[in-house]
Amino acid sequence: MRYQLSIPVTAVALLALSACGTESQGGSGNSVAPDVPLTGVRWSVDSVSVDGKKTAAPTDAYVEITDKGRAMGNYGCNHFGADITIKGDTVTVGPGEMTEMACDKKVQGFEDTLRAAFSGKLKAKLTDGRLTLTTEKGDAIAMTAEQPAPLIGTRWTVDSLVSGETATSLPAGTEGKAHLTIAEDGTVGGSLGCNRFSSTAKVSGDSITLGRLASTRKLCPGPEMDLERELVKVLSEGTVKYEVKHRTLTLTASNGKGLAAFADMR
Repeated sequence: MRYQLSIPVTAVALLALSACGTESQGGSGNSVAPDVPLTGVRWSVDSVSVDGKKTAAPTDAYVEITDKGRAMGNYGCNHFGADITIKGDTVTVGPGEMTEMACDKKVQGFEDTLRAAFSGKLKAKLTDGRLTLTTEKGDAIAMTAEQPAPLIGTRWTVDSLVSGETATSLPAGTEGKAHLTIAEDGTVGGSLGCNRFSSTAKVSGDSITLGRLASTRKLCPGPEMDLERELVKVLSEGTVKYEVKHRTLTLTASNGKGLAAFADMR
């Protein structure tokens, strides 16, 4: 799923690290260490430590790696992109771009911390599937190699609404309240942000055909009902396109309206 950034960018990607061989320098016998092999992996951000204080990351903060010299990911709420260069175990992150969705105050604080740490020259250390990027001041970003989440059986928590190429944040106060799970028996259920719902789901190729939506009928505060109405528009379309990228799911109706959700591994 592509998102419209506040500053035009190419497809966001994070940390381009290519594998290079050892090179001799002159006849001295010294060598240049190969670049840390991190491409083709989605790294889930675990925490950021600044001045000895560790801050846990939101569930959907991540970094992806490409060999095209670009970095992509999510600071915890907003998506970002940046150019990078790699030499040995040194990662140099250039100025980046990001979306400008409104975020929960606590998440916004983490985003500011991660954005400040993920800049300039960083030392990369990879140990047993865990990546640490350390700044010149000694601050550190801890990440773990992330396994893709299966479409079936995963609890997908809605974190944004989609309209064409644009993603928008959820109504204030509704974060984490809407979710869905497709079961092995072809049923789907969860929460619309206020009311519980159930339906059927038939997966074929890159599409999901949803049956008639049934839900409870509670009355909830305005923002929750606003979110519910938007989700009902998507889930009542019949057939929607789906895409799973690592731990992110997007559902898009024929009119371009949709939702994005992350795999809740609790």
